[in-house]
Parts: sequence; structure tokens; C-alpha cells
Amino acid sequence: MGDHIARGEDFENKAEKKLGGWALFGSKYEDAADLFDKAGNCFKLAKSWDKAGAVYVKLANCHLKLDSKHEAANAYADAAHCYKKSNIKEAVSCLEQAVNFFLDIGRLNMSARYYKEIAELYEQEQNLDQAINYYEKAADLFQSEDVTTTANQCKQKVAQFSAQIEKYPRAIEIFEEIARHSVNNNLLKYGVRGHLLNAGICQLCKGDVVAINNALERYQELDPTFSGTRECKLLVDLTAAIDEEDVAKFTDAVKEYDSMTQLDAWRTTLLLRVKETLKAKELEEDDLT
Repeated sequence: MGDHIARGEDFENKAEKKLGGWALFGSKYEDAADLFDKAGNCFKLAKSWDKAGAVYVKLANCHLKLDSKHEAANAYADAAHCYKKSNIKEAVSCLEQAVNFFLDIGRLNMSARYYKEIAELYEQEQNLDQAINYYEKAADLFQSEDVTTTANQCKQKVAQFSAQIEKYPRAIEIFEEIARHSVNNNLLKYGVRGHLLNAGICQLCKGDVVAINNALERYQELDPTFSGTRECKLLVDLTAAIDEEDVAKFTDAVKEYDSMTQLDAWRTTLLLRVKETLKAKELEEDDLT
């Protein structure tokens, strides 16, 4: 480990000397870039992530001096992947730089990939506002490159996190949009009922029974097979329970569905919110009588 660090520092020092010296135009930056790259590999082998990240940033600057934005972007991405293990803020900063250069040279697919990576880092940090921001950027670029499946995955993240921070209308809009675009696609149509269930659960969180019933009618028009699904039955039963302010009925409907198809953590969290609101209403009624 110590040997790798010593070798890395030696390569880095040699690179710095090259930059400080005189050489034919361009060649000193090429020589320094080669040495910084070797230093980065040594620091990675030593698992010295901050040192490796810093050296890859220096490598990126050499590539910029040589007017190679593509190589600079790759070096910033390498820096980010080192910083990811030690310094999330620096990792995001380096990925941003990589994205900017890839956008400049029209590599939209690479830009989308790195926007998604930034979003995942913010998700890991539980910074949902920023995760939403970067998943949206990634989705737009993936969509423009016709990478529909990945675009939809990013949009679903935006919708899920929007619902978690109680921005239900935004979540509903996205889930309904994905369902609409998927219904006539042979590969994606089997996921439609799940998207409509998600949209419906967000409708339940808003607590407007009229709006929920209108939405259920729309969903059955959008996908005529939806009315025969357990997802539709669950939403109908839960809507009736909310309308009747019946917590026991609500709980039974959730249990019945969950016994056949296990509810994931996101759906469970939102349904618990609805149930708590319903309980509070039931208690208010009891207080009044």
C-alpha cells in the first residue's frame, strides 16, 4: 500500500516538473497527462481515493490544454468515481464538469448517464430535492436519445420522490404519463397497471374522493384491461373505505392485496399516510358523538 502511494507521488511530482519546464508546444501537457494517469492508477491501487481524485482533476486540466474535451470529460468522470468513495460533494462537482464537456461535444447519452449518477448520489444522501432535479435532467436527455426504458426509470424516481415529499400532483402527472406512453408498447404494456396503481395511491393521499373516482374512470378508459385487475379492485375498495371513513375496511383491503402481491416499501409508506389521516378523521367523529 505504502509502495503504491510512494510511486503515485513520484509520478505526480514528475508530472508537475514537466508542466513547470519548457517543451515544444503541447508535448509537455501530453507527457504530464501520461504521468498523472500513472499516478492516478497507483493511488487507486493504494485505495487513496482523495489523492487519486485530485490527480485525475489535474489530468483533466492537461487534456483541456491539449483541447481534448472528450478526454477531459473522461478524466473528470474518473476523478468522480474515486471521490465517490470518500467525498460525495467533490464527486458531484467532478461529474458536473464531465457532463458539461460531454454536452459541449454532443455526447448526450454520456451526459444523461452522469446526470443519473449524480441523482443516485443525492438519493444515497437522502437529498430528495436534488435527486429529483438530476433524475429529471437525466430523463430528458435519455428521452431525446430514445433510450425510453432508462428515461422511464428516471421519471419513476422523480414521481416516487415527489410523492415522498408530498408533491402528489407532480407524482400523479408522471405516473399517468408513463402509463399512457406504455399502453401501446408491447414491451412496456405489462407495467401499466403498476403505474396506474402508483398514480391512484397518490390520488388517495390527496384525499379527494371525487377526484379519485374521476381518475379511476380515466384509468379504465386508458387501459380497458385495468378494470379486471387486482390493482383496480384495491383502489376501488380503498376509495370506498375513505368515503365511508372506515379504517377497518381500508386495512382489510390492503391486507387482501398484500397477501397476493407484496406491497413495496414506497406503496406501504403512502398507504400508511392515508390510513393515519383516516384514523384521525375517525377519532374526530368519535369526539363529536
